[in-house]
Amino acid sequence: MTRRREFLALTGAAALAWPFAARAQQPARMPVVGVLSPLSAAAAVRNIAAFRRGLHDLDYVEGRNIAIEYRFADGVSERLAKLAAELIAFRPAVVAVGSNEGIMAARTATSSVPLIMIGISGDPVDLGLAESFARPGGNVTGFLVNPDAEILGKKLGLLRDMVPGISRVGVVVDPKTSDTRELKVLPSVAGQLGLRAHVFEIGEQGEFERAFAAIERADLHALYVSWAPLFMAHRAQITAFVAKLRLPAIYGFREFAQAGGLMSYGPDLPDLYRRAASYVDKILKGGRPGELPVQLAERYALVVNLKTAKALGLTISESFLLLADEVIE
Repeated sequence: MTRRREFLALTGAAALAWPFAARAQQPARMPVVGVLSPLSAAAAVRNIAAFRRGLHDLDYVEGRNIAIEYRFADGVSERLAKLAAELIAFRPAVVAVGSNEGIMAARTATSSVPLIMIGISGDPVDLGLAESFARPGGNVTGFLVNPDAEILGKKLGLLRDMVPGISRVGVVVDPKTSDTRELKVLPSVAGQLGLRAHVFEIGEQGEFERAFAAIERADLHALYVSWAPLFMAHRAQITAFVAKLRLPAIYGFREFAQAGGLMSYGPDLPDLYRRAASYVDKILKGGRPGELPVQLAERYALVVNLKTAKALGLTISESFLLLADEVIE
């Protein structure tokens, strides 16, 4: 009887101990990385691929030692707050965020989860996201595009060089996403190049028809289309409008030239997403976003669509084509 009681006690103790042992043997929860894009999944495909390659190069494999949750706003900035909240609910180790509205929505959703902004325009210090570029200090760091006077001058200068003799340029912006510094310096930058800038605001897809009817009435020589996520998401519609108006135009990203736009000049967004993967790695290894410096885009590219140039009756000089990083024929 004594032996039976000892046996039952041992088996009972083992039964109680088993769940704890089983839990101890289970693999730890994989860190979750969130990605909040202002674009559609189709429009963001190059960016996401570069981000995943960057992680893979650092020995992170999705589903094996890292989990990634993606959210896409499809160019509708009003969706970003809800999508940011959804991502934060996963208790991620870090979230990579594209667009000004995206990072502001994510920052509203959390002051503790590390956030990596990618392709943001504007000064993060002015926006209240960082104490300084060198030491952001809070839970936000990342990689910026730079819509300063130099870049604006470069884009308008390329437009003037491709189409000599132009003077009236329409500037298409999304008032919800355009950097206020960009709009402030634009008139003076255009004036230095002998151009007059006429601003047209488009805040949602339903305003395209009205805005382009106004552009048609304005008797312009060329267009400058800013790099708002709304425009990127609807680039096929925009480039079709511009083709109908037979206006030469410059855009911010390569995808516009691929969609039939005359040319684009802007930062290499996939490169920024690739670089962001290195910050994910640092944070997963214990680094603090407040100690990781905010960095600027390093690579800018000029892409020219020769087919569109021919359709517009433009003859592009050999010297201009030599400036291009890519020529689409």
